[in-house]
Amino acid sequence: MYDIKWIRDNAEAFDKGLKRRGLGEKSKAVLELDAKCRKAQTDLQDMQKRRNEISMQISGLKKEGKDTTSLVNEVSSIKRDMAGKEEEVASLSLEMTKLLEVLPNLPADNVPDGKDENDNVEIRRFMEPTKFSFTPKEHDELGTKLGLLDFETAAKIAGARFVFLRGALARLERAIAQFMLDLHTEEHGYTECEVPLLVNDATMYGTGQLPKFAEDLFKTTDGRWLIPTAEVPLTNSVAGNVLNENDLPIRITALTPCFRSEAGAAGKDTKGMIRQHQFYKVEMVSVVKAEDSDAELERMTSCAEDVLKRLELPFRTIVLCTGDMGFGSRKTYDVEVWLPGQNKYREISSCSTCGAFQGTRMNARYKTNGKKGTSYVHTLNGSGLAVGRTLVAVMENYQQEDGSIVVPKALRKYMNGLEVIKKP
Repeated sequence: MYDIKWIRDNAEAFDKGLKRRGLGEKSKAVLELDAKCRKAQTDLQDMQKRRNEISMQISGLKKEGKDTTSLVNEVSSIKRDMAGKEEEVASLSLEMTKLLEVLPNLPADNVPDGKDENDNVEIRRFMEPTKFSFTPKEHDELGTKLGLLDFETAAKIAGARFVFLRGALARLERAIAQFMLDLHTEEHGYTECEVPLLVNDATMYGTGQLPKFAEDLFKTTDGRWLIPTAEVPLTNSVAGNVLNENDLPIRITALTPCFRSEAGAAGKDTKGMIRQHQFYKVEMVSVVKAEDSDAELERMTSCAEDVLKRLELPFRTIVLCTGDMGFGSRKTYDVEVWLPGQNKYREISSCSTCGAFQGTRMNARYKTNGKKGTSYVHTLNGSGLAVGRTLVAVMENYQQEDGSIVVPKALRKYMNGLEVIKKP
């Protein structure tokens, strides 16, 4: 969402940024509508001023015992006109909101231009892809043969894109999540939160899921939404607030199940655990001052990468091009883990700075000491990490020829010392 005052002063930059995201010029339509809205507001204010002036005249004439009929009639006429003008202002304001709320965030200057994922730019790697003396299997085959990964039972219970974990693999997923939370809270400076999994329209709107992406979400019969990520409740924890700069940065994290309809993913990753309707994720959110958001993105990305480094999993980090960025993102780094069974890197974390985009939608601001007025907060979010995909990466990178899975050293204390997962 955009501050209309900023667009008035930066129309050229506004159009340039949208053009980089594959959209046409929008400033002309926005500013024309803005002019109509401002004129209607001015007209309404003039009417209010005239009404007040006449009301004072009527009061004075009554004290003098003079006739006020014509003035009373004029006030009645003004009130009728005001009602119509108020409707016009409300209609134009709603039209402006609908125009702006579906426009994506503008990319940062240092984001590479491009059309899709093929134009993303790799910036670093950790470890070389895992090598085996045998042909590595994919996680679904490994888990099924161990008798610990069950898609048939999940399908019977819930349908496609669900999984039923058992025994050591269920515990391994829990261990991964616990390890991530401990790392982020004890070493990376995040505060752990427990958040609602059901939220209202305003909360989904605040982080940009609504209205554009309603079909990707699950909605309950009472009008609430199942969260697609903990970013939604975590970020909205500051919605409507005016913070002091001394309160910033705010760094918070949560482990939650996430729910996504995957409406736009028909035919993609239909087997295995890569793309599901329900999955666990540890989310990181930062709320910062405007001048700190770029540095915070680097910091957050390093926190996500640290999880994979501790687990000794090969990964690469890429910066997304303008054509592959998310709706609310100003700049995004994707961290992709190596999956030997697929013989490719797959996204396991996406860390983004949204600038003031979400702060504007949420009306979340902060005061700077010694300065008048307020500024919109800058928000960032990142996976730290997707728990199910991390389980997939551990299974595939730590598999042995007999189908057993070595437990990474960093996780063994969470597994009661278990070193190898074998078929029960």
